[in-house]
Amino acid sequence: MEKRLPRIKALLTPGEVAKRSGVAVSALHFYESKGLIKSIRNAGNQRRYTRDVLRYVAIIKIAQRIGIPLATIGDAFGVLPEGHSLSAKEWKQLSSQWREELDRRI
Repeated sequence: MEKRLPRIKALLTPGEVAKRSGVAVSALHFYESKGLIKSIRNAGNQRRYTRDVLRYVAIIKIAQRIGIPLATIGDAFGVLPEGHSLSAKEWKQLSSQWREELDRRI
């Protein structure tokens, strides 16, 4: 019986993530400096991102659009395991917490 190797997630360049997510590469570097997303460095010390970063960037964009501070976003992401893709249930929990914060502001 042939043994299969585990499938390795495809890594994306900063340019690919920027194009797919609609943010500038400099924004990705900024989010990384704030601890909101993480990259992997290749042998040439170039950044590479896993596909789950696309979801995190989408959430960051939505949250910023409605006025959630980056620090609050970082706190929410900080409780998640590293390299974890958000499930629909986790997104619902995050958005309900942020909804409460926005309601208090109004």
